[in-house]
Amino acid sequence: MTDKCQYNILAEVVRNTNDFIANVPKYKRKKFGQFFTTASTARFMARLFTIDFSKSHLELLDAGAGTGVLSVALLDYIFSEGFDGTVHLTCYETDSEVFPILEKNLMLAKEIYGIDYTLLKENYITTQYFGINTLMTEDSDKYDYIIGNPPYLKISKEAPEAKAMTDVCHGAPNLYFLFWAMGIYNLKPEHELVYIIPRSWTSGAYFKKFRSYLFSQGAITDVHLFESRDKVFDGESVLQEIIIVKVRKTTRKPENISITTSATSDFRDLRRFLAPYDTVIPKNQFVYLVTDKTEADVLERINKLPNTLPDIKMKMQTGIIVDFRTKEVLRDTMEEGAYPLLYSQHIKDGRVTWPLGREGEVIKTDRASFLQENSDFLIVKRFTAKEERRRLQCGIYLKQRYKQFAYISTQNKVNFVKCDSPCITYGLYVLLNSTLYDTYYRILNGSTQVNSTEVNQIPIPKREVIEAMGRELMHQELTETNCNRIIDRWIN
Repeated sequence: MTDKCQYNILAEVVRNTNDFIANVPKYKRKKFGQFFTTASTARFMARLFTIDFSKSHLELLDAGAGTGVLSVALLDYIFSEGFDGTVHLTCYETDSEVFPILEKNLMLAKEIYGIDYTLLKENYITTQYFGINTLMTEDSDKYDYIIGNPPYLKISKEAPEAKAMTDVCHGAPNLYFLFWAMGIYNLKPEHELVYIIPRSWTSGAYFKKFRSYLFSQGAITDVHLFESRDKVFDGESVLQEIIIVKVRKTTRKPENISITTSATSDFRDLRRFLAPYDTVIPKNQFVYLVTDKTEADVLERINKLPNTLPDIKMKMQTGIIVDFRTKEVLRDTMEEGAYPLLYSQHIKDGRVTWPLGREGEVIKTDRASFLQENSDFLIVKRFTAKEERRRLQCGIYLKQRYKQFAYISTQNKVNFVKCDSPCITYGLYVLLNSTLYDTYYRILNGSTQVNSTEVNQIPIPKREVIEAMGRELMHQELTETNCNRIIDRWIN
């Protein structure tokens, strides 16, 4: 065995990886959902593990190994901290182009550390048995420590991987959380897994079955948030927000979760906040990634409220018209038998202002599914830009201003709440236009899309409180400051 302390194996592995990236077109790597981990991120992930140095042998897994950067970072950490036992590493990789680089890097690791390894050119998901609802456990409890950067790739609900893991799938899943769920299944009790993954699993109905499985099997102990997506994977355009998560397979919940953030790729500006476990993961099993006491206080303030929008019969829904698919019913100007079609652009200074003179803002159809009864509505933008200060942007639509119309319609880039009075419309505006609720939603969802399913699960006050807040706002400017002042009086 070569002197482990005198050789920077990770640097060589990264050089080999960079050579591979330079010679393989991005479209080929995208086909496999490949984004290779940087050395600094790999080191950070490896150091999150709490290694049991009393063991004489460790079983490690890297299920989507790529070029082996994460595997080598974990090995380097284990041995540099003084582990003197034996190690066996299992790596899965299906990309034939990256396979030779991975094998080269693992042979180097064997030479430096004296480890044994198994390199499998197999599909990690379909070659395992995932038996969470049966007595069969042939593939469970195999590994002490699992590290991974799984493929970020959406597959169809008929894909072999989805069919192999129906217990955690809903609709067309993304491979990353199937890898994660299988990793938890493969992990030995009271041992650890560290993955770098998109944030999308933390909320919403789509990942509900997965979250239920995750929290039935283990507990999150550490989360790292990157302030910029550009710092995660060098030279790659990553659309989703990426986080690092450490899970311990245990039935015991920790008192706190360590949540760290950094703006730099070398983690030198690391900031840490210990958040109460039940604040981050309440009974609804959403995951609220708070980064400081102010955000924790926001959660505590809202989560104690008694109702949700569906509880008061005010469920948020998504606009019904996909304009590019329904061009035949769209008009640019009013004509007999036509109705307003509301877009996000019609939200101006807290109100819905129609018409604007834009194309396609009128709809003429007799299809009932394309029309909505003219009512009071709160209209909310579904999409905002990453750099915009607010995520929740809404406007009040009152039917009395447009009483000449029996119907209206809404484009599907807005969400809407059909309200039964102006008071409740203004009151819901107070909630969603406040700093309090905007902060809450940003904690809940890291994307720029406002998901109606998630908003429908946010706690709100009793109906009479919402109406009282609405009456206060009715004769005031629709500013965030006024909404904050009103909400501070009613929600302590």
